[in-house]
Amino acid sequence: MNVASTRGGAAELPLGDALLGGTAPDGGLFVPASFPRGEARNPRGGSLADSALAVLAPFFAGDTLEPELPAMVAEAFTFPAPLVPLRNRGDFMVELFHGPTAAFKDFGARFLAACGRRLHPPSHGTRIVLVATSGDTGAAVAAAFHRMPGVRVVLLYPDGRVSPRQAHQLGAFADNVTALRVAGAFDDCQAMVKSAFADPELASLRLTSANSISLGRLLPQLAYHAHAAWSSGGTLNLVVPTGNLGNALAALWARELGAPVGDVVLATNANQTLPEFFQGGVYRGRPSVPTLANAMDVGDPSNFERLAWMFPDPAVLRRRVRARSASDEHISRTIQQGERRHGQVFCPHTAAGVWVLEQIRSAAGGGIGAWAVVATAHPAKFEGIVEPLVGHRVDVPPALAELLTRPSRAERLAADPGALRRWLLDHADG
Repeated sequence: MNVASTRGGAAELPLGDALLGGTAPDGGLFVPASFPRGEARNPRGGSLADSALAVLAPFFAGDTLEPELPAMVAEAFTFPAPLVPLRNRGDFMVELFHGPTAAFKDFGARFLAACGRRLHPPSHGTRIVLVATSGDTGAAVAAAFHRMPGVRVVLLYPDGRVSPRQAHQLGAFADNVTALRVAGAFDDCQAMVKSAFADPELASLRLTSANSISLGRLLPQLAYHAHAAWSSGGTLNLVVPTGNLGNALAALWARELGAPVGDVVLATNANQTLPEFFQGGVYRGRPSVPTLANAMDVGDPSNFERLAWMFPDPAVLRRRVRARSASDEHISRTIQQGERRHGQVFCPHTAAGVWVLEQIRSAAGGGIGAWAVVATAHPAKFEGIVEPLVGHRVDVPPALAELLTRPSRAERLAADPGALRRWLLDHADG
């Protein structure tokens, strides 16, 4: 399958040539030149890896990586994404936090690393994986690429705007991974990374994206949405907590591919860009607002460009997707009441989704089918928020507990594209 740019100003490329890239040459994002609508085939009772192979096969058809796809899926999808019932009949949670860094980003990062091992062997020289993270992406990418020959990882995160355990994870890998704590917001980190990819002075550094602007990160995320829907035995409606829109876009693409995904509702925090648009306003990116659900603190989500490419008519887009925001008060109350109402402890991002689902149920009064909230991270990553609200300690998953025993270090960097350019050039030789 070939890919094109959302902006239509770049020549088509084979998928494999774009998987490790960032933006397209015209500044747009890579998308399928022809979307394979309806081509996914239900593996019927298969594993998550079987579902991943089913949804990824149409995209890799005819590509140089097609023969490697089963092996790449086997390397990436080694932990489950169970569909867990909540106490309210017809409500579920898709648990995506059973990977090495306890967040949904582990799936996409590990698949991207599998692509990298095949597309860029060490004999081709060193490549820099450059990542802007609002909390979970960076650790997942670091874990996936840690000690991979021929790869250096550079993580940018907003200083003071990720949880203490997230910050510790980001700086805990060392070796070929460097964490940079940026004196700004996630939007600054994202703008710095985009500027670096567009900077001709940095072309010799062979920069690679691992944010959800990368198709290699985005495409594998279709798998668990499709798998959850197929596992439900019918049509499954989804509430997807979202910041930069990658996970939500993956749910929508899974639906377009033919998985039985019904309604898709975006759950945001107090950052109102998406809710305002889906309620009829003009899309207007703006500086992000810090909230309890920090990984969703995005004021100008980059994947909106892909969403608008998929549904260029705003009226059609608003019929296909809805969005609703949860305040910090809503998030806190949902965490506090989670065990009593649903039998679960939620992270702040998942809690935003649960609150939105509760509003959907309350407004409808019943008879609206099966719904699942996509649980994006383990609550133990946010113990400073969650534990005081639930009144007890939250057990730490073993993989996260091991990371927290390591020393952690991050370098400070100004929120300026020029500062990142200078840092990259100064450290070009490692």
